[in-house]
Amino acid sequence: MWLFTKHGFYSTVCARQGDGSHGRPIDPSRIMVRARVRAHLDALKHHFPGQLGACEVHATRASDYAYRLFVDKSAWTQVVTALADEIDYDNFKSEVERHQGDAGDEYVQALHDIWSVMYELQKR
Repeated sequence: MWLFTKHGFYSTVCARQGDGSHGRPIDPSRIMVRARVRAHLDALKHHFPGQLGACEVHATRASDYAYRLFVDKSAWTQVVTALADEIDYDNFKSEVERHQGDAGDEYVQALHDIWSVMYELQKR
């Protein structure tokens, strides 16, 4: 699942057993939260220290997502529920810009680009 939040962009999938290496069986009780920008994972950990604070951010250049953390599915469900409960704005891209300030300029631009791509899909 892709998840765009005011804290950053995440791709979440079931983690593989053990260290999460390819070729290992999937562990449906554990989630691998992946990000392209480390600061996005750091922001999420900071915002949800009870669920994610102890999770280590792993960095790798051998994958398309350079940063990842592993979390129990039950803790991730709490995070996603809390993110949904926090929605108190009527324009997502504007909220990201307000929340992240200048540090989030590249993320906000990427959101505009994604909006455009999905708008083209709607017009087909």
